[in-house]
Amino acid sequence: MHITTPLLQVQNLSISFHTKEGKVQAVKEISFEIRKGEAVAIVGESGSGKTVTALSLMQLLPQQAVLSSGHAVFSSEQLNSVDLYKLGEKQLQKVRGREMSMIYQDPMSSLNPIMSCGKQVAEALLIHFPISKKEAYSRTLQLFELVKLPQPERMFKSYPHELSGGQKQRIIIAMAMACNPALLIADEPTTALDVTVQASILQLLNELRVKKEMAMLFISHDLSVVAQVADRIMVMYQGKIVEEGTVSQIFGDPQHPYTKALLSCRPTMTTQQAVLPTISDFMAGEANSTNANGTTVQVQQGTSVENGGQKSSISTNLQATSSSTEPLLQVQDIHVEFMRNRVFVWQKKELLQALRGVSFEVFPGETLGIVGESGCGKTTLGRTLIRLIEPTSGKVVFNGQNWADLPKEELRRARKNFQMIFQDPFSAMNPYMKIGEAIMEPMEVHKVLPTQRERKQRTLELLETVGLLPEHFHRYPQEFSGGQLQRISIARALALEPTCIICDEIVSSLDVSVQAQVLNLLNRLKRDFNLTFLFITHDLSVAKFMSDRLLVMDQGQIVEQGNAQKIFSSPQHPYTQALLQAIPSGELTDILSAQEKRKAYKASIDE
Repeated sequence: MHITTPLLQVQNLSISFHTKEGKVQAVKEISFEIRKGEAVAIVGESGSGKTVTALSLMQLLPQQAVLSSGHAVFSSEQLNSVDLYKLGEKQLQKVRGREMSMIYQDPMSSLNPIMSCGKQVAEALLIHFPISKKEAYSRTLQLFELVKLPQPERMFKSYPHELSGGQKQRIIIAMAMACNPALLIADEPTTALDVTVQASILQLLNELRVKKEMAMLFISHDLSVVAQVADRIMVMYQGKIVEEGTVSQIFGDPQHPYTKALLSCRPTMTTQQAVLPTISDFMAGEANSTNANGTTVQVQQGTSVENGGQKSSISTNLQATSSSTEPLLQVQDIHVEFMRNRVFVWQKKELLQALRGVSFEVFPGETLGIVGESGCGKTTLGRTLIRLIEPTSGKVVFNGQNWADLPKEELRRARKNFQMIFQDPFSAMNPYMKIGEAIMEPMEVHKVLPTQRERKQRTLELLETVGLLPEHFHRYPQEFSGGQLQRISIARALALEPTCIICDEIVSSLDVSVQAQVLNLLNRLKRDFNLTFLFITHDLSVAKFMSDRLLVMDQGQIVEQGNAQKIFSSPQHPYTQALLQAIPSGELTDILSAQEKRKAYKASIDE
C-alpha cells in the first residue's frame, strides 16, 4: 500500500548545457512524482532529456550542465523531506547507493576492470554499514544468489572481462541493491542484451521491486520493454514531458503524436508493412527536431521517409545484378578455433571453438538474417567470410572464387565486392579524418573512378543517397549522431559498388526512429540495386522485418535455417522457440496479462 507522501517529488526542473554553439536547453520545466513501491518509466529518444533528468537526482551531471531551476524533494524512512539539489557532498554520499542507486546502461564501463566483481559489491556494503569484511562477503554471496548468478563464490573472484554481458549487468544490479535503496534508477539496463537475457533481467527487476517494496525509475527508448516493468509512463520529447499515463492508457489510447510514433516505428513480430514509419511522419506540425548532441536540425516536410528524406541521384552508378539461381556465396563446413589467453601464468591455455561446421548458401538479391545470442558465433562468422578472421578449416566461395586460396593482393581486390558494416560506427571511423575523405579513401585504394574530382562528386551523391547533406562532407565523425554515423558507414560500403554487404548489429544501439530510417534505407538500396545482405542481429523483430531467409545460431553451430516467415510462424528447434518466446510483443493484451501476473506475484509476496 502506497504512503500518502510521494517518495520523490520533482518540480519545475530545467537543465541547460553550455556548448560552443551556445546554450542548449536539455530539460524544460518538467514535474513528476514517484511513490513507494511504484515503477515509473521515462521513454524517449536520445537527446530527449531522460538520462540527464535521472543523473541530476544524484548530482552526477557533467560540469557544463547548469541546473536552471527546480526542486527534487526526497522523503524516505531514513530521510525527512530533503531537497536533493541542495545537499552537500557529504550528505550526498549518504544518499548515493544507500537511499538511491543507479543501474547504468553499459556495465563494462561501470565496473572496475582491475578489481574482482565481488570486492566491488562488498565495497558498497563496507562504505554504508558498520560490518566486517567477512559479513560483507557473506552478504555479497546472498546478493549474487538474489540476482540469480551461477556459482556465487566463483563470481565473487571473477573479473568483469571474464563474464558475459548479462552476468555483468546482474553484478551491477546486485551492487545497486546492496543497501536496499528506497529508489532504484535503471538507465537503459537491457538495451544491448539478448532477448532471453533481457527477459530474465526484466523479470528480476520486477521481483526485486516487489520483495523490497522499492520504487523504480526506468529509463528506455523502447516502449515494448517499458511495458514489462512500469506502472506509469512519462514520454519525453525535446526536454519536455509530452504525455503521461498508465501503461494501458499509453498503449491503448496514446494522445500525443510523438507517443504514437514511438509505438509505430519499431518493427514487431506482427509488423506487415514494407516501410516503417518514422518520427517525422507523425510530427507534421513540428518544424524542428533535436538530435542526440543537442544540435537543432531542420526537418523537411513532405519528403519520402523511405528514401531518407532525399532523392537518390546515384542510381545510374550502381549496376543492378541480374537474378540468378546460382548462389552468390557458398559457405562449406567452416570451423574457427581460438586459443584463449591465460589471465594468470599458472592457468592452462584453453581452446575455444567459435564456429563448428557452419554451411549455407546466399543467393543474389536476398537478405539472409543471422540471429542468435551473444557468443553464438554470429560476428565471428561475418568476419570469417571476408577473412578478417582466418578459418581453421572449410571453404568460402564468393562469386565463384575460393577465398581461402586467394593471395593477399587478390583478396584485397576481391573485397571490393564484399563489404562489411560494423556494429559501432564511431570506432570504425578515423576521428581525425573528415567523413568525405573516409568515404573517398576506399575508392582511391581500389582505383574507382579516374580522378579525385569525380570521386568527390560520387561521395556527395552517396551522402545524398543515404539522406545526408553535401555540407556534411567536411565534418568530423564526432560531429554526428549515432544514426548519422551509421548512414555514413553505409555510404562508405556503397562507394565500391559491392554486390554483397554484411551488416553486423548495425541498428542495435539506435533509437527506434533512427533504426526505422536505417532499415528503410537498406531495403530501398536492396530493391534499387539488387544488393545482397547478410544481416547479423540479436533482435528477432528486426530480423523478421529484414530477412528473406534465416539462420539461427547457437554455440557456433546453425541449429535451424530456412524461409524466415516459416521459421517465425513455426519454429522447429527448441532454441529458436525459446528466443521467440522471450520477445516482448508490445501488444496491449499481452501487456495487460503481464500486469495481472505482476499483481498476482505481489499478492503472493504480501501473504
